[in-house]
Amino acid sequence: MDLDFTETEIARYSRHILLREVGGTGQARLRAASVLIVGAGGLGSPAALYLAAAGVGRISIVDDDVLELSNLQRQIAHGVAFLGAPKVESAAAAMRGLNPEVSVNPVRARLDAGNVGALVAAHDIVLDGTDNFATRFLVADACVAARRTLVSAAVLRFEGQLSTFKPHAGPDCPCYRCLYPEAPPAGMVPTCSEAGVLGPVTGVMGTLQATEAMKEILGIGTSLAGRLLLWGALDARFRTIAIPRVPDCAACAGV
Repeated sequence: MDLDFTETEIARYSRHILLREVGGTGQARLRAASVLIVGAGGLGSPAALYLAAAGVGRISIVDDDVLELSNLQRQIAHGVAFLGAPKVESAAAAMRGLNPEVSVNPVRARLDAGNVGALVAAHDIVLDGTDNFATRFLVADACVAARRTLVSAAVLRFEGQLSTFKPHAGPDCPCYRCLYPEAPPAGMVPTCSEAGVLGPVTGVMGTLQATEAMKEILGIGTSLAGRLLLWGALDARFRTIAIPRVPDCAACAGV
């Protein structure tokens, strides 16, 4: 591992290097890591900015949407100058402006069975910040197949949830389908565009995604694997519930 840092890097990451749990070795791990962020919206925006600021060496962000005015209430990686432009280009510009030392790869595409496998396999960790179940299951299954760690978050109205899925890490680590075997029937769970969401709720959960991803890269703390973190903004309460691994899970059995 390359532990040589420039004076600029030492100054930029000094608060990380001061942490006993991170230090120079941890910062080098961040620099050597690659993360795929799926979705450049309310969750992907803060996650992308914090991972770029932290010095994660290579970050790809994939989305096929263009920026609309209604996005700016919560999607803080974007600004009015990019209205009508691809979200991945706006997010990439913000990330490069924050830290030009990281490699940012904007991918304007809709994930499907033809491209998801290669994108996931080309990165160490995947963050899912999408708002539809079809993409969530597609990404989750690709992570199981590629043996990649998935940090998944979801928000609605005043609430958020978060977990880390890495069944390749051991029998106590479930996959996404251990928690949700199948997508709910269409229309059963409203989207944020249908039910609304308080802007900072996406910021909290996206920031927690970035935190969990960094913990996984650094190998510090207690992983959220096997636990689901739930947060309610209105009562300011966090709680966790256990997620058991399903022995005959259709996705991760035998992994």
